[in-house]
Amino acid sequence: MAKKVVTLKRLIPGLIIGPASWLGPYIVMNSLFLPALIQHLDAANKIQLVALFSTCGMVVAAISNMLAGALSDKTRSRFGQRTPWLIGGSFVFMLAMIAASMAPTITLLLAAWMVGQAALNFIVAPMVAWIDLAPKDSRDTASSAYGGLGMALGNNAFNVVGAMLLGQFRLGFMIFGIITFVGTLIAAAIVREPSNLDDAIVHKDTTKKLSLKDAAAIFPSWHVGRDYYLALIGKLFQGVGNFAITGYILYIMTDFLHMGSQTQSSIQLINIIMLVFGILMGFIAGPISDKFKVLKYPVAFSTLFLAFGALMLFFFRNNTGIIVYAFAAGIGMGVWNSLDNLLNIEVIPDENRVAFFLGVYNLGNTITQAIAPVLAAVVISWFGFSAIFIVSFLFSLVGGIAMLCIKSVKR
Repeated sequence: MAKKVVTLKRLIPGLIIGPASWLGPYIVMNSLFLPALIQHLDAANKIQLVALFSTCGMVVAAISNMLAGALSDKTRSRFGQRTPWLIGGSFVFMLAMIAASMAPTITLLLAAWMVGQAALNFIVAPMVAWIDLAPKDSRDTASSAYGGLGMALGNNAFNVVGAMLLGQFRLGFMIFGIITFVGTLIAAAIVREPSNLDDAIVHKDTTKKLSLKDAAAIFPSWHVGRDYYLALIGKLFQGVGNFAITGYILYIMTDFLHMGSQTQSSIQLINIIMLVFGILMGFIAGPISDKFKVLKYPVAFSTLFLAFGALMLFFFRNNTGIIVYAFAAGIGMGVWNSLDNLLNIEVIPDENRVAFFLGVYNLGNTITQAIAPVLAAVVISWFGFSAIFIVSFLFSLVGGIAMLCIKSVKR
């Protein structure tokens, strides 16, 4: 069965618009609108409630992500394997966010948010598998477009606009939910994923009972999947290190740095700086990696910038710390987002389940945003806000070390 290939002329724009369309709105709502609405509904318990939403979201995201990847790997349609799930997931996500915008209680908000979490992962898992549609010698460029440009726009550009809507957070839920659906439609239309109706279907004996050995085969043993698991560990630790700060950025500005009326402008400043460096790294990291044949080392060492940025906020609790953090995190996240998906493709243990393994790996973009606030809530209650930055520093370093331990990718 010949591997499906999409030209870079179509694939690159889709890999920029697509991830920006789901990640950007999610980041804005998760880090700004959701905390603001929670504070509006129950200010006294806002820290604990953010942790509750994150914990529930983590469970839903993990299950739905693996399910979405597995289902899309098995899908046969005239629109390809991934597109039907992308469109369906983005539509349900939009409806869930509109429902969240109108939630009058914490309970109804939680219910809408959980539906949104499930729908979101039916976008995430199939979309990242688009990278595998790139020509073999151009996957570094495709990965750089998805991570370095698409995710840079998602992580930072939307927050600049989102900060303007802090006073109208209910409207913000609606606007950004619609953006996810429309953006995903546009990306799918540009990529025009090839039909796979002619692919051979492997028929299995459905009368055979599923054994423990078969169930365990869903995830290969450590011996087989060692490097994939190390990449996944690195992704999770790096993600927690990053989102321990960005997940509480609103409260850090108001309750820790006491920025007051400058909160909005400070959040915008951080995201503008990170956006510029994220886009810059998106343009240059992939080509440099390809030219010098290095991949593992720049991904691993990018975590040093995140660790350094966290320390700067810890030591300089003012505008200087904010600016230095933004520069360091912008460079670190720019390099990481540009190359980490390509590194993961290199260590996937089963090429017939690309979407599944890429989907699990990319839980690092959603599940870490759930883990980080839970961890941060515990740390804040025990040691105060300043301890968040030490947690970010340590987790970022561990993520880089895990990447350095990968053996199959030499450089």
